[in-house]
Amino acid sequence: MSQTVRVSSSTVLRRAALALLPALLAACGGGGGGGDTGGECSVRSRQVWLRDYMADWYFWYRISPRPDPAGYTTVDGYFDALLYTGSSADFPADRWSYVDSTADFNRFWGEGRTMGYGLSVAGLEVEGRPDQPLYVRAVEPNSDAARRGVVRGDEIVSINGVGASALISDGSFSVLTANAVGDTLALVLRRDGATRDVSVTASEYALAPVPVTTTLTTPGGRKLGYVVVKDMISQVNTPLAQAFSSFAAAGVDDIVLDLRYNGGGLVSVGTTVASYVAGAAKAGQAYARLLYNDRHPGSNQSFLFQNPAAAAGVSRVFVLVGPRTCSASEQVINGLRGVGIEVVAIGDTTCGKPVGFLPEDDGCGSTYSVVNFESVNARYEGRYFDGFAPTCAVAEDFTRALGAAAEPLLAAAASYADTGACPAGARARAMAAPQRGWRQPEPDERRGMIAR
Repeated sequence: MSQTVRVSSSTVLRRAALALLPALLAACGGGGGGGDTGGECSVRSRQVWLRDYMADWYFWYRISPRPDPAGYTTVDGYFDALLYTGSSADFPADRWSYVDSTADFNRFWGEGRTMGYGLSVAGLEVEGRPDQPLYVRAVEPNSDAARRGVVRGDEIVSINGVGASALISDGSFSVLTANAVGDTLALVLRRDGATRDVSVTASEYALAPVPVTTTLTTPGGRKLGYVVVKDMISQVNTPLAQAFSSFAAAGVDDIVLDLRYNGGGLVSVGTTVASYVAGAAKAGQAYARLLYNDRHPGSNQSFLFQNPAAAAGVSRVFVLVGPRTCSASEQVINGLRGVGIEVVAIGDTTCGKPVGFLPEDDGCGSTYSVVNFESVNARYEGRYFDGFAPTCAVAEDFTRALGAAAEPLLAAAASYADTGACPAGARARAMAAPQRGWRQPEPDERRGMIAR
């Protein structure tokens, strides 16, 4: 499986990587881009604005379709028609650009809040296998699901009367996405052979982007500082600083960064996360370079490693990963490797999204996150569209709590810390490879690499 591709530094600095691709612009006008619709929110006005914006700021503007908006009756349908289809061998089709309501976008990325039930299931791991048990894999600490006692490792018997096998066969798990505050879910859960009924109500709540922090000792006597970072949002900063202060006080030997459920977020926050690992020795070096299309080479920017107080400053870090490790969380792996830090990835192959967004509000209640740039590290390595393969392939056990010594991914990190090698037989335990790059997002899941 491919890892990273080196992008020529001289080329990207002059022409932002896309000038080498064939010019296939259709003669449809546009090219203004930027701004919003000026308050004119008819379907036609929004379509014209979107056409012009994409023709200016879209990373793949040269090789993407340029249909006439007159052929489309909705804004969403026209947006889908504008997306790059994979015509170049250098890039797969765009399966990442999306539109969100501006209110939901600001609530999540700005306020660090969301609306929903607060539980996620391990559906991806049992895709196409309705005979397998369906587990709760995560619960948001401030949600109603947490208040009702739902925990990781609860087995789903049914949701709203639909059995687990039928939910797996359907594959969307859309029932877990609430439409409004006050919606309810009727759950039947099983644990230790006993079933229970639980009613969960959708609410608005604050996210807990650093839900677990702990220090533990390996069988060989090494101290590990373990921290889960779930969302790359600004609300990470305070609990992350507290976590690394506790690691410094404990005198940890190794850092275990759990990004298995981190779909990404702000590049600046990923920079901070990586900086706590890298420390003073890498401060001022390039963490990530964002490369825009050849219409906007002046927008190319670099994010630099910092030197936060209590940074670990290690030369090796364990990162727990999986198919939900995406975008700005993959950027952490690429950025650390770019300055020579050894990243021991444990789990399963990451999602493969080395591109990101500069979100644009259309002035009509929608925010468009279209692919505006690609990300490379200090060595100009990027384009890891197949994801990062794990150093040690290890399957999850959802009945084990995150941070528990017996949780398989953390246990594998502890073993590697002691022996310098993957646990015997680890690769044989990895799950079958799921579909890479795109799937229906799960509730409260955001996959982003946002340029701020």
